[in-house]
Amino acid sequence: MVKVFRPSSRLAAALAAAATLALAAPVATAAPAADPDRSFRITDPRITESSGLAASRAHPGIYWTHNDQDKPLIYGVDSRTGETVATITMRGVGEPRDMEAISVGADGDVYVGDIGDNLNGGWDHVWIYRFPEPERLADTTVDATQFTVKYADGPRDAEALMVHPTTGRVYIASKNEDGGGLYEGPAKLTTGGTNTFTRVAEVPWVTDGAFSPDGKELVLRSYFSARGYAWQNGRPGADHRVRAPIQGQAESVTYTLDGSALMFGTEGTRSEVNRVDIEKDGGSSSGGGSAADGSTGDDTGADGGNVTIGAVALVGAAALFLLFRRKKGSA
Repeated sequence: MVKVFRPSSRLAAALAAAATLALAAPVATAAPAADPDRSFRITDPRITESSGLAASRAHPGIYWTHNDQDKPLIYGVDSRTGETVATITMRGVGEPRDMEAISVGADGDVYVGDIGDNLNGGWDHVWIYRFPEPERLADTTVDATQFTVKYADGPRDAEALMVHPTTGRVYIASKNEDGGGLYEGPAKLTTGGTNTFTRVAEVPWVTDGAFSPDGKELVLRSYFSARGYAWQNGRPGADHRVRAPIQGQAESVTYTLDGSALMFGTEGTRSEVNRVDIEKDGGSSSGGGSAADGSTGDDTGADGGNVTIGAVALVGAAALFLLFRRKKGSA
């Protein structure tokens, strides 16, 4: 029997807030394609479910991403053109189950979170993969290390993995409509046993997150909004609203390498990555364009009315997406 889905008060409030933001969304102007770290569109037809995003430390202007459930492949995308300039095959990790997040640590390693759980707690463990960021941008195979992860309070679904840029500690944020948890990993991951992640804070519904390059801020995003948290003594502190673009299925976020902006990604064929500049007060504002090819977020050109209508349509699409997932999970 299919259960009737009735939105919770939190979800209803989120939809209302998202609609308000959509109506007030500014029209972005396109930036030159040669300018790195601007808004861009992923052109690689293999990338249809970009679920994580991380700025390369070794190659400025390059962003690592991956599909949701796929072979052990990581793609390096040039933000100047939106083209894939490197395809990394991870060797030694088996077949990924549900890769949802990616982050680059201060050690120069790339961390991939195979942490998704569409059964909402059906897996008794998940995995983190780690490999050194390649020195050259080319198609290559790398030996990756696989870590087994469990949560101290039991299995759960998660889509956000963040590596702190100074301590190197790994954090995971779980995903739940009524609020998730922020989990802290051990000081050093080990391959000799299970790495237990402990809940250290309560967080809202989270689809991805990222630490600022200086480690002083943590940004967490959801389908409809994003918030920044002052990072103090290994814990999130005072929070504030972060401006995020309205996207069809808001999946990923990362800081630019210089920390001047946030890059917000979404799923889908030829999906967009939108740059949002960091304001002096710690907030953010729209910056750059919505795509390197000069199109706006919904391919409507510079017509503000069409952009607003497109944004509202995306909110409705997101609501239907949530409805579909709830019904599917209840069948």
